[in-house]
Formats: sequence, C-alpha cells, structure tokens
Amino acid sequence: MAFIKTTEKPSNYDHLEKMSINELLTNINKEDKTVANAVEQSIPEIEILVSQIVQKLKNGGRLFYLGAGTSGRLGIVDASECPPTFGVSHDLVVGLIAGGDIAIRKAVEHAEDSIDQGWKDLKVHHISEKDVVIGIAASGTTPYVINALNHCNEKKIITGCITCNAGSPLATTAKYPVVVTVGPEFVTGSSRMKAGTAQKLVLNMISTATMIQLGKVKGNKMVDMQLSNNKLVERAIQMLMEELTIGHTEATKLLEQYGNVRNAINNYGA
Repeated sequence: MAFIKTTEKPSNYDHLEKMSINELLTNINKEDKTVANAVEQSIPEIEILVSQIVQKLKNGGRLFYLGAGTSGRLGIVDASECPPTFGVSHDLVVGLIAGGDIAIRKAVEHAEDSIDQGWKDLKVHHISEKDVVIGIAASGTTPYVINALNHCNEKKIITGCITCNAGSPLATTAKYPVVVTVGPEFVTGSSRMKAGTAQKLVLNMISTATMIQLGKVKGNKMVDMQLSNNKLVERAIQMLMEELTIGHTEATKLLEQYGNVRNAINNYGA
C-alpha cells in the first residue's frame, strides 16, 4: 500500500480568510481536541519505547532526541527541562536539531535534507549501544533523521521515533515507532499545529514516565529539582513542610543546609 501523508491532506475547513476571529479560534480548538485521543491510541507503542529507555538509562545510557524544524525544537525543549525538573545531568537527555543551535531560533535552509549530518551530530556525543535515539518528524520523511536512525540500527543502538504518518519511512526505520495519526491540519500542511501538539504530548509522557521510573519523583513531588529561582525554592519549602510536618522557618533552614528536597528529607532528624 502506498504511503500517504495524512498530515498533508487538505484541511477539513476552507475559506479560512473569511472566518471571524471567533470562528478561527473555535475551529482550531475543535481540531486540537482530537489530538489527545489520537495520542491515547499510541500508548501501547509509547509504553514499549519507554521500557527500552528506562532499561538503557539504568545501565548508564543516555536518551537522544533528533529532529528538524518544529520537531527538533520540541525535542530540545523537552531535553532542556529534564535537568531543572528532575535534577539529572545535562548530558542524560540530549536534543539535537538539523542546522545546529542556530536552527532553534531561525530556520536553516535545507538542513533537514542532509543525509549525513544527523549521524555526524550523534557521533560528536560518542553515541554507543548504551544509548537510545528517538527521531522526531511529523512527516516521517526527514532525511536528517531517517539516515541517522539507519546508522544507529547498523550499530545496534536502540531507535524509536515520534511521527504522525503511518507507514512513513521513519516509522518503518525505527525499531520502536510511535505513530500518532492526527489527520489533516487546520491550515493544510501546517504540522506545527496538531502534529506538533501530539509530539509535545508524547515527549512529556516519555521523559516524565522515564524519570519517575528512575526514582526522580517521590509521591507526586519533584524532590530532585534544581532550585534555580525563587518560585522553585518556595515550592521546595512547601514540599518539606508537608512531607515532614514542620514550619516554614525550619523547612527553610533544612533546604539551605542540604541543598535540595530529597537530601533534606533523607537527613531530617539525623
């Protein structure tokens, strides 16, 4: 059966320029409501992928996200949030984008079309069989991502993907594909919309579930978070007050003494 890009199919709406602002917002929201249901259908695939990631990270491996454009930026956002949220090192979850860091802010012409650069970018990080690489591409046809995953497969490195087109080259290349079929975009072909939302939801699930499995959450609290601003310091103090049934002053002193919530809880009363 021929591969069909459902993300490129014509929008379910026409004459967008004739819609009022309210109509535009209402119809965009109507389409967005379908995304979470599409992600739900992919939970079995996500579960299998997360299981592989957890196993590798427990044994000293790392997680890499690889993408271009919006997909690459979403991977970088998710990776960059792991250290402050879960207190892990910056090289445990790494986001790479076609075109390099400059592409985070500005599109780099034809960067996603390179068949060699994705693997070169991974090699800079001394990628090995200990690691997991997840290719992210709504279309499922991005050469930068697909060819990098082919190299990973040859080197026996676990590969996964997040795409929104079933039967795409990326979905058939990755050993553990996650395919979220969101259908046509509100603006035809604008995969930064529903497809981008789906990818963000899946990335949230992957990193959060993985970090919980690695013991980075206690109860429902981010006990290893980095206290990088006043909001997070106050959140940490509240966590200690609730967990240890102590007052604000004592919680503050504990936090200052031990540096983070986990250490303060573990050393309380010692």
